[in-house]
Amino acid sequence: MRFRNIGFVSTRISGTDGVSLEIEKWAAVLERNGCRCFYLSGENDRSPQRCMLLKEAHFQHPDILEIQDQCYGKRVRSRTATKKIHELREHIKGEIYEFVRRFDIDLLIPENALAIPLNIPLGLALTEFIAETGFPAIAHHHDFSWERERFLVSGVEDYLTWAFPPCLPTIQHAVINSIASHQLSYRKGISNTVIPNVYDFASPPAPWGDSCGEIKQRIGLGEGDLFILQPTRVVPRKWVERSIEIVSLMNLENPSLVISHSEDDEGGLYSLRIREYARNLGVRFISVGDLVGPEGNNNHNGKKYTIGDMYQCADLICYPSGYEGFGNAFLEAIYYKKPIVVNRYSIYVADIEPKGFDTIAIEGFVTGQTVEKIYRVLKDEERLRQMVETNYRLGEKFFSYEVLERLLLHLVNILEIQCAV
Repeated sequence: MRFRNIGFVSTRISGTDGVSLEIEKWAAVLERNGCRCFYLSGENDRSPQRCMLLKEAHFQHPDILEIQDQCYGKRVRSRTATKKIHELREHIKGEIYEFVRRFDIDLLIPENALAIPLNIPLGLALTEFIAETGFPAIAHHHDFSWERERFLVSGVEDYLTWAFPPCLPTIQHAVINSIASHQLSYRKGISNTVIPNVYDFASPPAPWGDSCGEIKQRIGLGEGDLFILQPTRVVPRKWVERSIEIVSLMNLENPSLVISHSEDDEGGLYSLRIREYARNLGVRFISVGDLVGPEGNNNHNGKKYTIGDMYQCADLICYPSGYEGFGNAFLEAIYYKKPIVVNRYSIYVADIEPKGFDTIAIEGFVTGQTVEKIYRVLKDEERLRQMVETNYRLGEKFFSYEVLERLLLHLVNILEIQCAV
């Protein structure tokens, strides 16, 4: 490969959110093909020698939050907001130039920064940098503005049209599902490549120790209690209510639902509602986000366990999301060979279910029949073994690092040819 130094740019490259996890996978594939990866973001947990921190790139920076407040949910923006956006755009653009110079970057990969407009100045800065330099880039899109209600009414339609995403000759666009691909082509006239989320199925999980007893004791579960895990953040589109209902209907002695991720990303109101709902249904709501750090980090940022530890300990995975860009948690459950209850969200129906995965599916609501299906799987060891082994083989075939490698290196090759002309 001619491109050796790859620069990832995002609002946050840290923790266990979907974008950060996919950055790690893309970097792993690129580095095993001789590249070196570097990172520019507002929050970062990668090696400091490979990172450049830019606080204004974070979607939760005070200035960026102020811009969001001034620009969404209204049809016009103030002159003051416009001035603030462009002051930050110019500052961030200068930092992008410095990032490329400092690490001798050959190829940029904006990660969702040119798709979901959480940080408008960052998207504008990236667009202008690429327009001014003709720099090669692969824009990796996870969520678009038209997929989220909060962005449907805005005073920044000019910026959304221009830069989210931009149509420039040196950008190759990658999306994570077929529905997004069709919409991007239809709405923007932008050709693109579908690169699904993946997992390293060629490297099965290592044999696990006896930490499960320690984890269960720490979170208040007895040795014989079922460990039921929803491996998502606590945000409305994850439909945590359905998991609480499943646990309630199972009539367990110690009915408990474990949530692995943060409760903080989109405010605390939904978290309060969920905790109240769990209390009303007699279900213990156990959040372990403060205990769980990312995989591949020796001290997990000071946290004791990884998300992999939680999967290894789980007896059942609940994944009742109403909307997902793809579904990292689905692939993780398959990788760790766990039975999964999944809501048939649109991308699951379009891109995952047709592959033949064996799951306990629901149609947006939970019934006694759902619980009967769960118990039939959990109480029949042979049925459970067949389910998880079938799913693992399908994951290996359709959503592996090797699939990512073939698709991603093809885009890199296209850009290398363009630059050579």
